Amino acid sequence: MVLEVAMLSVIKGLSSDFEKAFAQAELIIARQNGYISHELKKCVEKNDKYLLEVRWESLEDHTIGFRGSEDYQQWKQLLHHFYAPFPIVEHYI
Repeated sequence: MVLEVAMLSVIKGLSSDFEKAFAQAELIIARQNGYISHELKKCVEKNDKYLLEVRWESLEDHTIGFRGSEDYQQWKQLLHHFYAPFPIVEHYI
């Protein structure tokens, strides 16, 4: 199992819109090959900051499978315009 971790800094004032978009986007990621589970956690101290954790069966399920899929284009369209700065994504075992 590989844990994908991303700290998401949402543009101030757009958290509600981000959460609505994420509710759609999580359906996309949940149907990917190698997907195990995910959690989106909202920061207590900073209203527009989130922690995303996604569990994958392998690194390649995320980096090649999901990111190389047409579904990823839809994921990007739903979410990527909310971030400033763009998040750094890391993987842990």
